[in-house]
Formats: sequence, C-alpha cells, structure tokens
Amino acid sequence: MMAQTVKYTAFVYTDEGLANQIQAYSDQVRCGSTRGELGDLLLAASLNAAKGIGAGYVTSVVNLGVQSVASLITRNQRLKQEWEQTVNAENTFCTQIRTISGLKDFYSTTSLASPMDPTGMKFNGIGVVRKDGEDTLFYISMHIDCSKINRIVEHGKFELVLDTLIVSPTHSNLPNSTFDTAFRWEDRQNYAMNLHLVVTSSWMNEITQIFRDEQLGEFTINIPVKKEDLDSNGFLRYVRHGNDEPKYKVVGNSFVVPRSYSGYIDAEGEAHPIWGTGEYQISLDIKETCSLTTGYRENWKQNRKARKKKASEGENVFTNSWQFITSQDWDEITQSWVITVLQAPADIMSNKLIEELKLSQE
Repeated sequence: MMAQTVKYTAFVYTDEGLANQIQAYSDQVRCGSTRGELGDLLLAASLNAAKGIGAGYVTSVVNLGVQSVASLITRNQRLKQEWEQTVNAENTFCTQIRTISGLKDFYSTTSLASPMDPTGMKFNGIGVVRKDGEDTLFYISMHIDCSKINRIVEHGKFELVLDTLIVSPTHSNLPNSTFDTAFRWEDRQNYAMNLHLVVTSSWMNEITQIFRDEQLGEFTINIPVKKEDLDSNGFLRYVRHGNDEPKYKVVGNSFVVPRSYSGYIDAEGEAHPIWGTGEYQISLDIKETCSLTTGYRENWKQNRKARKKKASEGENVFTNSWQFITSQDWDEITQSWVITVLQAPADIMSNKLIEELKLSQE
C-alpha cells in the first residue's frame, strides 16, 4: 500500500581510516611485497572496514492510464483489458534519490601529486532508510569493497559491496495504487527491488578545461524477495559478516573522483600546482516490481466492481498534486552528508510541518 506520505533519508558514508588502508597497500606495492602479504593486508582491511553515514531523494508517482481498445472487441474483453492495464501499472513503483548539490571532499586533503591521487580518500559508500515512526520499513547499506583496495591504487577504480539489507514487500510502496490497498501474497508475487547508482563529478584540469556532470561509474543490484525468505514479521533481514561472499552482488564500478586543478604561491613567490578534495554527485534509482497471481487475475470481475465501488464512494486519497520538501546537511558527529526528502499531497503540506522537519521547499 502506498502511504499518504513517503519519506526517505539517505546517507553518503565517509571513513577517514579508509585512506590509511589505501596508503598501506600502496606502500606494500612499492616495497615489492609477496602475494601472501598483500592478501593478508586486504583481508585485514576488509575485516576492519569502518562505517559512517549522507545523500538525497526525490520520489515519483507512476501515473495510471487506460487506453481505449477497438470497438470490435466485446465489452467483457474491453473491461478486462482495462482492469489489467490498471493493476499492472500498480506493480511498479519508482523512487529517485539524488544529491541536491555537489558533495564536497571525496578526499580529506588536497594533493600536490596528481588529479587522480587516491591519498586521503574518505568516501565509503551509501545507505538509504525509510521509516514509519520508529519502525524501519526499508534499509540498505553498501560500502567500499575493501577486499579490492588494490583496484583503487592500481586502476583508480572502486567497487561497492552490500553489507546490510532490510526489506518487506508487505511494507513496501506496492501496490502503487490510488486506493488504500495493501500488498498481499494471495494477490501479488515475484516482488523484487532493483537499485541503480550513478556517480558523476565536475572538475577543471591544468589547462583550464571544465568538465561538467561527467559520469564516473554506475552500480546495479537486483534483490528478488520470496515469501519463504521472510521472518515472522514479514521482513527479509540480511547482514554480511566479515569477508563473507555477499548474497546479493553489486555489479559495476566507478573511477575515483578527479581532483580539480588550482594553484598557490609559496613564501618565495613561486607558483605551484595543487589539486582539490573532489566534488561529486550521486543519483540512485530504486525500482520495486511485482506481478499478479493467477487467482487474482481469475477474480478480475469482482475486483473491478470493488474498485468501482470505492471510486464512487470517493476513496481516492491521491486526488491532490504532490509536493516535495528537501534538506541536505553535513553531520559533524557522524562525518557524513544527510539528505532527507518528504513527499506528500500539497493540501497536507504546511509551514509548520516544514519547520518541524527543518526542511526547505524544493
């Protein structure tokens, strides 16, 4: 059932300790360490990976529409086709999470070496949560895959790994219906969540060429959820321990963020090049899907009548236009960017609500 308001809070994790792991690996490579020594280093780095918390979101509502069919089709066939078109549209819900403005400081310090110097890298992944009061309805957390730190040093690329997941079809945004309709396994099946993450950046190089919103990489993860995967409360809960192989693989990779060129004058008046701490943006698309059961399809006539009755009684809670309020803040305690977005019908949005949530209208 789609709630009257939908609120997501997303986090961009940072970890100052990650830079030490990268530096340690780089030192080992320069000193000609053996494969066994490097393997021990990577294992230790993975087991000791720290976690932090920031990102943003905008969610969209799928519009329902019914197309006319040819007049030669019988009324019964036409009504069934219209019904199927409506209920199939309810089987998809899309949410887009995006940073409002560029996230600063992919690295903790500037560099005198090069625009791709990984020294001081502190970006460490992304997480998203949706709650109802104090209850967590959805949570996902992905961090830098520390078992592949060698890729950062040797290729300037990083990978992500899923470490925590909480998801429940019965507490999801499906069915994406205008009516007060809950997800029921008797009616819907094959629930899946797909996430697509894109990293972009803007920077200037040493010959003052400006690059705007260049894509550095992308990641995709698909999470099918079966009824037998759920606990007694209807939730799938997954936690990756230590260096275990993840149950759900994050596919893809990204270049580290290029540092923007600048310069400075030293005490003797000589000019020197310097590269910045890296500014980047993150966009995350979350898509929830499911399909209809055979029994639900066979009962289409009764379902259509029930829908028609609800519509005649005015049970449509989404007749108003939707409005978004958003906020992006740096949390000094957790050393992370935190972006919160609330989607709600315009008629329930108030200045008091905005002030209480400390959000601003988008």
